[in-house]
Amino acid sequence: MLKTCYSPRYYAKTHTNSMEKLAAVAEVLQVENIAALIDPGMIDIDILKQLHAPEYVDAFVNGIKPLASFQGFRNWNEQLRDAILSINAGQLVAAEIAWQEGISANIAQGFHHAVYEYGGAYCTFNGLALVAQQFPDKKIFVLDCDQHGGNGTAEFTRRLPNLFNFSIFGHRFGCPSYERSVTHLIDQRTGNFRQYVDAVEAGFQTALDWQADLIIYQAGMDCHQADRFGSQWFTTELLYERDKLVFGLSNRYHLPMMFVLAGGYQRLYHLVPLHVATFRAANAVYFK
Repeated sequence: MLKTCYSPRYYAKTHTNSMEKLAAVAEVLQVENIAALIDPGMIDIDILKQLHAPEYVDAFVNGIKPLASFQGFRNWNEQLRDAILSINAGQLVAAEIAWQEGISANIAQGFHHAVYEYGGAYCTFNGLALVAQQFPDKKIFVLDCDQHGGNGTAEFTRRLPNLFNFSIFGHRFGCPSYERSVTHLIDQRTGNFRQYVDAVEAGFQTALDWQADLIIYQAGMDCHQADRFGSQWFTTELLYERDKLVFGLSNRYHLPMMFVLAGGYQRLYHLVPLHVATFRAANAVYFK
């Protein structure tokens, strides 16, 4: 069964439902017996101070505004703090599971827009870059399929030589191209799934050429045609095909993979089934 990091501490009440959806997805996975949930504990604050500016980490942990709410969550509270600390712990535990099992997940979101100095766009700490920092002898390749470009992760590639960002998106969101930050913009109106498939396949070829040790897949659902940020051609069925393609390539090339939920901005009763489908796709490929 797919081993997946999650704890009830991941839940926090927000004005965006960004954290609430994590608990909702976990509930479905438990009810339908789709994944084995593992509590990752909470991350050591000193680890985050190695990744981000220490004054920013201190401000968030202690609820000192404006930095504590700089990522966009209006009301800082201890529940939100503990959720973020637990979610980032899940990144490290899930990475280790992926190396042991070949595939893992963290029921998490809120990473790729966070830069060294502060968070942004509902991303508090960059849990993608965190994996590269904590495993410096491993090459960490981020396949970012959120609808928004992973600008924060791109910036961290300039600080962490073992981090590669490959971002496929409909909104650039300021995501730059660097030596280890590759960007693919696919138009929301005139793009199509063939272009997306080509970009994913190019990502895997890049990962193979770079000799990646782990792929972290940002399985964003804000690409969906009904999402306010989505691409009009990206249907529910095609998102499932995207996920199966990613897992199939990872399995074929024996590249260890962990995945996270990433973005999605529909009402929960529409959004949760989309995220759960990613777990179904992983099971269809790895646990036939």
